[in-house]
Amino acid sequence: MTFEDLEAWKKARQLVKAVYTLTRFTGMDKNFGLCSQIQRASVSIMSNIAEGFERHHLPEKLQFYNVARGSNGEVRSLLYVVEDNYPAIEAEAARIREETVAVGKLVTGLMQSTESRRSRAVEAVPRSSVL
Repeated sequence: MTFEDLEAWKKARQLVKAVYTLTRFTGMDKNFGLCSQIQRASVSIMSNIAEGFERHHLPEKLQFYNVARGSNGEVRSLLYVVEDNYPAIEAEAARIREETVAVGKLVTGLMQSTESRRSRAVEAVPRSSVL
C-alpha cells in the first residue's frame, strides 16, 4: 500500500483541486494573500498525509497527521472568509467547506488507527521485572 491508496489522501487531493479552481477562475485571484494562504493550507493537508504515511515511527506519523488535520481546519476557516467576502462564489465555497469536513473525518480516522497500533505495540512489549 502507498499513500496514494489512502482515501484521506485522495480526498485531500480533490480538495486541493477544488481550492485551486475556486481561487483561479472566480476573480478571487486578485486577493493574493487569501489565495496564497488557502492554496498553501490545502496542499499542506495532502502533503502531511503523505509524509505521515511514509514515516515508520508511530509518534511521527501522528504528528504529521495532526498537522494535516490542523491545516484542514485552516482551510475550512478560510472558506468562511471567502463566503463572507465573495458573494458570487459563496455557494461554491460552502460546498468545498463540506469537503473539508469529510477530509477531517478521514484524517481523524488515520490518527485513531495509528493510536490503536501504537497502543497494541506498547502492550506487546514485555514488562521487565523489578529487582
